[in-house]
Amino acid sequence: MLYLIGLGAASQVVQEPVRKLLFRKAMLPQTENSNAFASLAMESSHSVKHILSIDLEDYFQVEAFAGSVSREDWDRFPSRVEANCHRLLDTFDRHNVKATFFVLGWIAQRFPALVREVHERGHELACHSYWHRKINSLTPAEFRADTRAACDAIQQAASVRVTGYRAPTWSVTPTSLWALDILVEEGFTYDSSIFPIQHDLYGIPGASRYPYFHTTSHGERLLEFPPATVKLVGRNMPAAGGGWFRIFPLFYTKWAFRRFEAENRPAVFYLHPWEIDPDQPRISASLKSRLRHYTNLRSTQSRLDDLLRSFQFQTFKEHLQEGPYDVSPAGAAVPSDLQAAIR
Repeated sequence: MLYLIGLGAASQVVQEPVRKLLFRKAMLPQTENSNAFASLAMESSHSVKHILSIDLEDYFQVEAFAGSVSREDWDRFPSRVEANCHRLLDTFDRHNVKATFFVLGWIAQRFPALVREVHERGHELACHSYWHRKINSLTPAEFRADTRAACDAIQQAASVRVTGYRAPTWSVTPTSLWALDILVEEGFTYDSSIFPIQHDLYGIPGASRYPYFHTTSHGERLLEFPPATVKLVGRNMPAAGGGWFRIFPLFYTKWAFRRFEAENRPAVFYLHPWEIDPDQPRISASLKSRLRHYTNLRSTQSRLDDLLRSFQFQTFKEHLQEGPYDVSPAGAAVPSDLQAAIR
């Protein structure tokens, strides 16, 4: 299967469950295929609003190309972030949805009008670091300085203070949990950086699949929103967007979202502006990196439109404004002990 090539360790975990789903869909009678599979996947629930998020960065800033493109050379690459972001904004307007934009500080400093427009069109702004460096490659002092620089650039651009954070490459891992303490100290109220899967670049497989409060070393709390996963054959399978959205068939993402709806929980979905840009310049890199980055770019826009027609979405801020966050086992958030998860 082409869509499973080059995804690292996680693809081996996902392969068999997804193959079984494909097989079950293929075995349905052709005359009633769509209706039968809709029943299999469950109807979409309009009572659940999922969380839509965008990591606002350019195509040359991704971790897949970090070994090929130095940060000192970023200014030399032709930027496509403005045009791609405008396409996303127009798409969201057509579907009457709002998203949380996790903004790279480097982008905010160079394209302040774009960041301001995102805010003025009703979307939430949040922080995605300044230099898009993995947290586990930084010291605590470097991480704090990077975060402050990013927040300052966003605030200068749009005159808003951000309270949400997402680490580059989901890089809050067992070796960088200290970053959550710093986020609380810097005034953040929620984070969406811990991917509860096994992957060659990131992840804490034992972390909760659902939102939970993380207690810092000083006894303070930070609300953590994991990207969407589904549990199959005892393992957490990614279903949150990004490369997984492009590489796996669309029905898999829809099926995963309906699994969340069956439990009356929102799924956290993410995408990058460059993922709707099939004509972006090609960067020389390893085969695995190129497959992860370029696969199915031409179909992402149509898939996104389909997803936005099929489900309801809102921002993190809107989700949190719905009322007091319940952390009881039956509520929206599930307590999780990260230290136990990584032992």
